[in-house]
Amino acid sequence: MAESRQWFEVKKLKDYLYLIRENLDAIDPRFHSIYTNLYLLFGTDKALLIDTGAGLYPIKPLVNDLIGNRELIVINTHCHWDHVGNNHEFNEILIHEIESLTISRPINITNLRDSSRDVVKRYEKNDFSLLPAPSIKTVKGGDKIMLGGLEVKVIHTPGHSPGSISLFTNRNELFTGDTAHYGSVYLPKKKMFPKFLESLLKLIKTCENKESVEIYPSHEEYGVGIELLKDLHDGILNLENIWDTKAKDNFLRSWIINDDKFEYVISRI
Repeated sequence: MAESRQWFEVKKLKDYLYLIRENLDAIDPRFHSIYTNLYLLFGTDKALLIDTGAGLYPIKPLVNDLIGNRELIVINTHCHWDHVGNNHEFNEILIHEIESLTISRPINITNLRDSSRDVVKRYEKNDFSLLPAPSIKTVKGGDKIMLGGLEVKVIHTPGHSPGSISLFTNRNELFTGDTAHYGSVYLPKKKMFPKFLESLLKLIKTCENKESVEIYPSHEEYGVGIELLKDLHDGILNLENIWDTKAKDNFLRSWIINDDKFEYVISRI
């Protein structure tokens, strides 16, 4: 528990919203990301944990200390390792139906075998596998999670991964997962850009005519405005004009392109 408290930064953002943050750069800087942001939402009856982190240290004891007597619901924004690493600590995980099979079995992280010694020491305990939760429950776009006075709507936003979701509350908070954030944005292959752009437009439309929408991404800055969505949409549209500036990243098997707002990590596979 002491190690977990030292590893995770816990910050109360609102009476009903906590940030639980871990340093992804300390796990391995080759991912081009500094922080992973997990969020804990409170209703009067239930709490919702958005993602479980990289699995380096236990998160459940921290969450239990915060939620009191509320029933806990845990949801993954998508199936990537840095978002599902502590799934095994919880009885049931919600995820979009497209990615339920992926998180129902161990996730291989042998690509971290040459990370720092302390990281390797912890991950090798499970032979560089992230273990699944005992039960997986699926969600789809349009589903609503009722926490008691707080309603959370599931929005299917494929692009970063096929089953990526965003979550929008009835208090105008938008949790975008890895679909939109400042810093290094992971994109699919070039031919899949239209699907990614379609998801961004869906989020922009969701935010239209809403007062004071706050966006809480899964990496880097949080509590940002809807200009994030517009900046990213315009940036992706402009990639064709700066495509010749790309550099190869062998660890990520990606192309890297930078502009004045984002670093685009574009899949080559």
